[in-house]
Amino acid sequence: MSDVILEAAATAIPIQALTEAELGAVLDAAPAFVRGFAAFSEFKAKAGQVLLVPGEDGGLHTVLFGLGAAPDAMAFRGLPAKLPGGTYRIDQAPDGIDRGQAALAFALGSYRFDRYKAKKDERARLVAEGVDVAEVRQVAHACALARDMVNTPANDMGPLQIETIAREIAEQHGANCTVIEGDGLLEANYPAVHAVGRAAVPERAPRMIEISWGEAGRPLVAIVGKGVVFDTGGLDIKPSAGMRLMKKDMGGAAHALALGRMIMAANLPVRLAVLVPAVENAISGDAMRPGDVLATRKGLTVEVGNTDAEGRLILADALTRAAELEPALTLDLATLTGAARIALGPQLPPFFTDDEELAAQIERHARAVGDPLWRLPLWSPYADALDSDVADLKNDPDGWAQAGSVTAALFLQKFAPKGPWVHLDIFAWNPRNRPGWPTGGEAQAIRGLYAMIRERFA
Repeated sequence: MSDVILEAAATAIPIQALTEAELGAVLDAAPAFVRGFAAFSEFKAKAGQVLLVPGEDGGLHTVLFGLGAAPDAMAFRGLPAKLPGGTYRIDQAPDGIDRGQAALAFALGSYRFDRYKAKKDERARLVAEGVDVAEVRQVAHACALARDMVNTPANDMGPLQIETIAREIAEQHGANCTVIEGDGLLEANYPAVHAVGRAAVPERAPRMIEISWGEAGRPLVAIVGKGVVFDTGGLDIKPSAGMRLMKKDMGGAAHALALGRMIMAANLPVRLAVLVPAVENAISGDAMRPGDVLATRKGLTVEVGNTDAEGRLILADALTRAAELEPALTLDLATLTGAARIALGPQLPPFFTDDEELAAQIERHARAVGDPLWRLPLWSPYADALDSDVADLKNDPDGWAQAGSVTAALFLQKFAPKGPWVHLDIFAWNPRNRPGWPTGGEAQAIRGLYAMIRERFA
């Protein structure tokens, strides 16, 4: 991602960000031409409304940006898509606007995935005065990394490519990165990761990636990300419509790496373990079958009722590994269930935890940075739906429980470390194109989680 947030510039076009209540006073103080142009253009400072005011030379002189009834820094995310290329600065904004959050919103809204495009359009840039530009850039770049990884098609984003990105992040921040691949997973006791990924061709062999960073003696934060680079559904094959976006099924891994990068870049006073099981749920003669009973790293056996419920299987091994590290906090992120979308839609990922204090912290920070989340319950009476007749549990819950995102979280809870643990069932995708939120990969929850971790371990 190129830098769209600048520390300084010789010249910059001013942006006046206004609420509806402020518009009258601003226009009263403006030249007659601006008042007339605003009236002619029916500019009312409605939320997201933009007025490009020309100067006497015919060039762009000023931008009026509507914030609606209440100021919100994240509203600036929709602005870059409505501006021509050039350099801008926020000349006026309501007192309630955090300039750093506004600059970050502008950077997030400037994102474009143009890797496969021959034409690269010029982007709008923002001079961010009086803010920590380095911090804004680090968070924006990490979110762009997650979105780039999700947007990249599976032919260019396999397990090896995820490993390469993990190694680059580790090298950049002085961390260690270890990788266990292929049949080595059996020797190292990651049998569920191996079972899910073994049907792929050798060059896309499954692997377990682990980044470790930080000084001894600091509290350990474990971040686990589901890395299914493409999900056919396995032998319980998905229909074509359900398979179309399965390049994004490694969204949890992308988010885990991005969040880990934020933490390391900020040098937060923690130790960090980023755990990514990276696999392709492919179809071949070696694919796991419905009815198979799999071993796991924890020693529990799992009956495979549906080969398309593979994400929780690889997370089981990764969460068990996290438990061995005795973390002070564990987060797992996964594009895990369609049930979460049915419950809350694509823009509002659910999270699950039985730690009330931690839940309150997450909710508060998510609201503060405009990174929406919604807590769903770990409803223990549904745990019986995971009982198996032949194994310790099964990966496809009985239909009577219905709440598929809840039962998936309950499955993971059986493998999660003791102490504070949060499971996030993210979508990682914008299905609807709108200014600042183009159709494609989206970074969800990690800005709020980063703010929470920053405060919790200050």
